[in-house]
Amino acid sequence: MKALAFQQVDVFTAVPFKGNPVAVVLDGDRVPSADMQAIAGWTNLSETTFVCAPTDERADYRLRIFTPKRELPFAGHPTIGSAHAVLRHGLKPKTTGRLVQECGKGLVDIKLDGERLFLALPEPQFREPSASQVAAAAEGLGVKTADIQRASIIDVGPVWFTLQLPSADAVAALVPDMGKLAALNPIGITGVNVFGLHAVGAGADLEVRSFAPGDGVPEDPVCGSGNGCVAALVRRDRVLQSRRYVAGQGRCLGRDGRVAVELDRSTIWLGGHAVTCVEGLLHG
Repeated sequence: MKALAFQQVDVFTAVPFKGNPVAVVLDGDRVPSADMQAIAGWTNLSETTFVCAPTDERADYRLRIFTPKRELPFAGHPTIGSAHAVLRHGLKPKTTGRLVQECGKGLVDIKLDGERLFLALPEPQFREPSASQVAAAAEGLGVKTADIQRASIIDVGPVWFTLQLPSADAVAALVPDMGKLAALNPIGITGVNVFGLHAVGAGADLEVRSFAPGDGVPEDPVCGSGNGCVAALVRRDRVLQSRRYVAGQGRCLGRDGRVAVELDRSTIWLGGHAVTCVEGLLHG
């Protein structure tokens, strides 16, 4: 394998090292699938992406997304980070102010909003958990079942068992049992995703944490698909009055991610800033 153009992008932050990094290989067509998975295991980030030529003429590029253990059809922070990387690498969008990403979930629209990028979340699919599944999630999180205010299993590509706790502080205080959370994967989920509302004036409207130990990611610092599932539940159940809000994520890991959400009638737009922290060539 020859030298490959490479960036490591910090996503959902304008401050380096405070968001969620994604490794982006910009010469993906030159990498066999088995090597893609090996590289993703080596970077040991929650996701590594490979930018390839599109097969759909409407798309600007095609993206393949890997966790350390498997390929995903879609993921949020890799989409934002990869869009930032391809623009920095010199890609000229087919349509001004807009990118179209092809991936396993289909075509994903990305709009350029000043220094921020927003993706159109794939249409969420809801599956309601059983009482025993909610109880098992509560046990894995180390909370009482009565503390869970709402719960749904939501598929946006990754599938997140998404639960609301009484407050952002309750979310921040969690000390999960990763083995018990990983044991939930056979019900058809990527991981367990938790949110709670902040008090007014806290700087964010709600706090999110996303745990995917069964996929080799005990806690994702700032998770785009996890926040997308939260947004889908917030919209469906009208948890907030505003159609725009900001979620905080990552403070338990020393990060300070900020995810901006806009709830249109037909689309959930999710985005934020991104910054390249590493740029160069990947040799192998």
